[in-house]
Amino acid sequence: MNKILVIGAGGQLGTELTQSLANTYGSEAVIATDFLESARLKFDYCRFKTLNVLDKEAVGKLLQEEQITQVYHLAAILSANGEKDPMQAWDMNMRGLLHVLELAREHKLEKIFWPSSIAVFGPHTPKINTPQDALKNPTTVYGISKLAGEHWCEYYFNTYGVDVRSLRFPGLIGYKSLAGGGTTDYAVDIYHQAIREQNFTCFLTADTYLPMMYMDDAVRATMQLMAAPTSSIRVRTSYNVSGMSFSPREIAESIQSHYPNFQVQYAPDFRQQIADSWPSRINDDCARNDWGWKAQFDLPKMTTEILTKLPSYIHNL
Repeated sequence: MNKILVIGAGGQLGTELTQSLANTYGSEAVIATDFLESARLKFDYCRFKTLNVLDKEAVGKLLQEEQITQVYHLAAILSANGEKDPMQAWDMNMRGLLHVLELAREHKLEKIFWPSSIAVFGPHTPKINTPQDALKNPTTVYGISKLAGEHWCEYYFNTYGVDVRSLRFPGLIGYKSLAGGGTTDYAVDIYHQAIREQNFTCFLTADTYLPMMYMDDAVRATMQLMAAPTSSIRVRTSYNVSGMSFSPREIAESIQSHYPNFQVQYAPDFRQQIADSWPSRINDDCARNDWGWKAQFDLPKMTTEILTKLPSYIHNL
């Protein structure tokens, strides 16, 4: 029987992935954790514990007491927030992962999931149709930590047989939680402003193209990767995955088809330089060929879904 621990469950991805895990394996099989006690309010359908992944002893004790078989390690400091305190971001992102990997080895856990990011790429990476094995020269501490983490994951698989699996996520867009300090956050915030009938100021230029993915696709990709037979997983660093690619101008236009009076201004800040170093479109053929990945949402479909569901979701909070 699977017993699943989600670390960093209160974040943007964790909020929806934990629900999907509970739906699939049963609420009794899932334990959500976050270092913020306030995150407990999101998980009335499963057990919740306060946990700091930097406390290795506490994580190990929980693994043993609950007989955990799988860990989804999502806790991280994202790109924009990471640049405000690089040493803190490195410590959180790197030491947290190493704690999980080492405990997985010690406790012989069945599977580990850890998300990487397109932040591993950099200004010398091909921007269009970026391949799986493209040159990586990240310019942020977040990207540096994710690239190092990819190689630690590969090392623990090759050296100790730890079945750790990873996806290089693009910008993730959902409506069930706010974004958490990343460079693609504008694509979450813009929908909230639209339904409030307020204008939006974007921190990127109008024509900045970045790879993006709707949260439903991100959760489905994670579940599909983790359910795939071990023999199908040929990439042990992290798989490129992609959903769509668009600019702030294009997402604004998609919203204006529903809210014609919605207006956007552009005031690029330090995040523009980060975005300029990332690819604009990702090639995910390896994920497609190895375990059958294919996105289901494009920009018009995503916009319709979010603008339809977000108002009632906010009202019920």
